[in-house]
Amino acid sequence: MCTISLCMIVRDEEDVLARCLDSAAGLVDEVVIVDTGSQDRTKEVAARYTDKVYDFPWIDDFSAARNYSFDKATCGYCMWLDADDIFQEGDRRRFLELKAGLTPETDVVMLPYHVAFDEEGRPTFSYYRERIVKNTPRMRWKGPVHEVIETQGRVAYGDCAVTHWKLHPSDPDRNLRIFQSMLSKGERLDPRQQFYYGRELYYHRQYGEALRVLEGFLREGRGWVENEIDACRHCALCLYALGREGRALEALFKSFCYGLPRAEVCCDIGQHFFDREDWQQAAYWYTRALECERRDGSGAFVLPDAYGYIPCIQLCVCSSRLGDEAAAQAYNERAAAFKPESPAVAYNRAYFASLARPGTGR
Repeated sequence: MCTISLCMIVRDEEDVLARCLDSAAGLVDEVVIVDTGSQDRTKEVAARYTDKVYDFPWIDDFSAARNYSFDKATCGYCMWLDADDIFQEGDRRRFLELKAGLTPETDVVMLPYHVAFDEEGRPTFSYYRERIVKNTPRMRWKGPVHEVIETQGRVAYGDCAVTHWKLHPSDPDRNLRIFQSMLSKGERLDPRQQFYYGRELYYHRQYGEALRVLEGFLREGRGWVENEIDACRHCALCLYALGREGRALEALFKSFCYGLPRAEVCCDIGQHFFDREDWQQAAYWYTRALECERRDGSGAFVLPDAYGYIPCIQLCVCSSRLGDEAAAQAYNERAAAFKPESPAVAYNRAYFASLARPGTGR
């Protein structure tokens, strides 16, 4: 069986590190922990799980720290986790099955990364990441922030997800600060960095500058298609925030130049018309969203609700506003199949029940 080194970089993670390492216990053959300057008991916690605990001075470069952790690994493969990542019990079982079938011909294993959740704990935001890579110098991290390992060779996909379950917020300005430091030194951002820089500006409500960066990224035409589609969505968000609604809609439609429609974009367009009470056009785009194929393996950011729940619950409202209560009720039940405990579904059921009672109809 192939062996796997778990390689982590940590800093002030005493409250989550044990949870992470407990969830990975029995899955890996070696644990390497690189501390980048903790002031709490992080290193003491790490020492309970491994004797391979190292120090690495933080230099505003995630790739440098992660590559140092990989350099300390001795197994055939390296796997990375952040301290607030965990394997759920079902994913632990699937991981062991994947590991048992892993052969030396595989260079990279991509696994789902769940990073946002609804009130029931179901993922609402997910994407694939290069999670396990062959321990070789050609498989190393690139980029000081939003770092990545460029996949090459034979790539396999697994279904054992890593769950990113934060207990406390990280420094919200760190990534933007690193990008701006790079620019102040005269460094040129590559297409991936430019894309993520634009997103960071958006998160910091610097909408005009974010729009300039993202539109520049799209004009250059050197980005990855999934990033280009997401950039169109973020351009639209910036334009909405700037009060330029017509151009926001154009930005969403521009995403179709880069690939087949994604349900996320169709829902965005549907929301545009929904907000303006254009029920017919909104219904058209939510229907298109239901027709889109969900392709997690593409590596795109996936909003699972866009492929079922959101279009159905919105089509319920649109159908009702268009006078088709039977269709509205049917869509509400379709939404319930995706989220049985949804408050919106319960509210709609109560509404439809009121219509059926004498003296309460329209």
